[in-house]
Amino acid sequence: MAKVIFYEKTGCKNNTKQKQVLTLSGHEVEAIDIIQHQWKRDDLRSFFKGLEPKNWFNLNAPAVSEGKIVPEDFDENMALEALLSEHILIKRPLMIIGDKKFVGFDVDILNKEIGININAHPSVPVMLDDISKGCPSKSIPGSVCS
Repeated sequence: MAKVIFYEKTGCKNNTKQKQVLTLSGHEVEAIDIIQHQWKRDDLRSFFKGLEPKNWFNLNAPAVSEGKIVPEDFDENMALEALLSEHILIKRPLMIIGDKKFVGFDVDILNKEIGININAHPSVPVMLDDISKGCPSKSIPGSVCS
């Protein structure tokens, strides 16, 4: 199966569930803390090829959800500067699988790329809305993500 380098926020419940799906689907997951990682500008930028800067942001980051940062107001350079200065703003998970890079946990894309089984184990949620998010919505009890 595939080796997945998985940039997560340690302690994020949805990132944990996403890693479970990958592992239970037979993939090897190497988790890296997205917040603590020493990002280089070009390395971070390489994940977002083809995406508009507004789609680079974690919409559940406190500064974004509180309206202090409006992703639509950022061009590429401004967005990169913001993400490099506050890693909590980076949309997650970021993943490297082989020579491809992925932003977010898109079940359909990942299933086509490497095959995943969201029903592999009863403890893995089957609600695609929740598992496809980089972080649970504010309405999910016990959320430790932001």
